[in-house]
Amino acid sequence: MESAMIGSKKVFFVEREPQKNRGLIKLTHTGMLAESETLQWLNVVQFSRAAIKLDNTIREEVQNAIKKEPVLLANTAWKSKEEWAAYISNIDNINKRKKRVHLLALGDVGSTVVIALKLLGSRDIQTLGIYDMNKDVCQRWEIELNQVSFARRYDALPEVEILEETQLFDCDVFVFCASKGIPPVGTEEKDVRMVQYEANKEIISSFAKQARNKNFQGLFAVVSDPVDPLCKAAFLASNTNEAGEFDCKGLRPEQIQGYGLGVMNARAAYYAKKDSKYSDFLTEGRAFGPHGQDLVIANSILHYDDERSKELTQLAIDANLRVRDMGFKPYVAPAISSAAISILQTIQGEWHYSSNFLDGVYMGCRNRTQIALELETLLLPKALFERIQKAFDGLEAIE
Repeated sequence: MESAMIGSKKVFFVEREPQKNRGLIKLTHTGMLAESETLQWLNVVQFSRAAIKLDNTIREEVQNAIKKEPVLLANTAWKSKEEWAAYISNIDNINKRKKRVHLLALGDVGSTVVIALKLLGSRDIQTLGIYDMNKDVCQRWEIELNQVSFARRYDALPEVEILEETQLFDCDVFVFCASKGIPPVGTEEKDVRMVQYEANKEIISSFAKQARNKNFQGLFAVVSDPVDPLCKAAFLASNTNEAGEFDCKGLRPEQIQGYGLGVMNARAAYYAKKDSKYSDFLTEGRAFGPHGQDLVIANSILHYDDERSKELTQLAIDANLRVRDMGFKPYVAPAISSAAISILQTIQGEWHYSSNFLDGVYMGCRNRTQIALELETLLLPKALFERIQKAFDGLEAIE
């Protein structure tokens, strides 16, 4: 195991299976050096067990480094040490500047996302690029949104620009909102998201290959449903060559994040505010898993109650059905809570909910990206971890 100082950052180099392990992560526990990524990485107890396997000298070196400076773990299956050194040397420059955000598809969700990013993104977004196959839709939103302004502060909000398709990946953040086959209001399907999977899988795979061809190094943000399986589809398509071989020449796992869990967390909070029975969620609760039927809401990490957690989970799952029952498409809260707010928090390096790669599966949990991606690790109660494992297994089974 080799390590090096790259600027102010200590970097440990490992080589791990690229279809199961991310390229670059923030190293926060010594146990991360001892074993490849598994779902147990969400459980802080596992790191303590794993760290015992390390040589005492290495363990002490890592512990001291974590106390003093940012520490990264770089997987040389994705880039060589020299390539990682060049990439890591430029991270601070990338993080300091405002981002160019490009958004694909301006349907109900996409148009709501771009409105929210326009209004909320003045601190973090340089420009908002939009692309839709319907040119009139692009023109409409360019006109309308560039007429949104504070009086005498005409440059306070990011400018909206119309893109050509070839420009989609000339950015820092690409937001995928394209969708086909959205079930109509009144559908009998309980989880309408999976109805969309096959059609949307084909679309996202096409754009993931475009990202590969452009050598895109930014964030590929997936908003369309079903978020978690579509992230995996994008990852595999981007890294598969014309011979059908996985070659690690596309998007790295951590470059792709799915934005669906934020609204499920917000829906749980909505019900927790309405019923004091669930109020501990507002200060101690967490959300895990997919944006769908296998969602896991925990009423509290410190005082976990399995029955109350499952009740609150079901309320969050069914929240969109309440809107559909009234004859409306439930897209506003997802577009703002899951997508716009969470994407901005990602750019800002703040804790948020999104779907990330872990042991070959994309699944939602609390995380942040400052120098590199960091998943929140907690002391998870056994009953809660069993629910998370079930959600993970369900996502892993989706082809």
